[in-house]
Amino acid sequence: MGVGLFEAHPELLGEISDSILGWSLRSMCLEGPAEELTRTEHAQPALFAVSYALWLSFREVMGNPPVAAAGHSLGEYTALTAAGALSFEEALRLVARRGKEMATAADLEPSGMAALIGADEALAEKVASESEGRGGRLQIANLNAPGQVVVAGGAADLEWLEEHGTDLGVRRVIRLKVAGAFHSSFMSPAAEQLSGLITGARFSGLDFDVISNVTGRSHEPGSIGAKLVEQVTSPVRFEASLRNMSASGVGAFVHIGPGDVTAGLAKRTNPDAKVFTVSSRDDIDSTVESLSTMDLGAH
Repeated sequence: MGVGLFEAHPELLGEISDSILGWSLRSMCLEGPAEELTRTEHAQPALFAVSYALWLSFREVMGNPPVAAAGHSLGEYTALTAAGALSFEEALRLVARRGKEMATAADLEPSGMAALIGADEALAEKVASESEGRGGRLQIANLNAPGQVVVAGGAADLEWLEEHGTDLGVRRVIRLKVAGAFHSSFMSPAAEQLSGLITGARFSGLDFDVISNVTGRSHEPGSIGAKLVEQVTSPVRFEASLRNMSASGVGAFVHIGPGDVTAGLAKRTNPDAKVFTVSSRDDIDSTVESLSTMDLGAH
């Protein structure tokens, strides 16, 4: 993960990151093993650092800043740092602690997440209500895109969901390969541990709008820290974020970071928008060239 970025940003992804994390980011990303890289306490700071470095490389070529940015869960920290709300060092410290506390909370009891394919928020609420009625704890965790909602719960809750989901109207239930029930009350211990650290961070003014996962709307000055704490246990309203950006006139979305998940969500939510993926430095020139030929106005 991040091939080419370590050479482009040697200090940022080397001495600076390693001194904060206490382990070699380069070795973890390029050599693994995968089992260690995907551990929550390693994956979160690694994804943040690599995504931010990729943003810096993209910005150098693109020149013009975006009108707005949004990130899915951890990606919100990347978006805020790109907009100048946090320094890279401060954000990496927060993300590293966030990963550790969420991993610790996930270890308290077996739990996980599942995607409800073909479901909307109303159906997901029905599923959660049915679960609660039988003593379960399924909760809506991600409202990603039309027809894709993710719920979180205990291991027994997810087993029940796999058995009864279709009876409740869900087209398909897909268990996700995650360490715990993120963005649900299962993460309350993590939110409690992170509250003072995050709200005590110094947030600067934003160079451009950043959309809050909690509200699906632009962050308000003075409440960024509180919303990031709330985000740990609240549903990620990514579909609403994308719709509100589109409604404000945004006509092109660029996914920046490993993979292409948010690009797929943007295409699904706003099918008329232009969507690009920058998952490595090799994608930058072609994306910038395509954007330069579009009549996007200010957006």
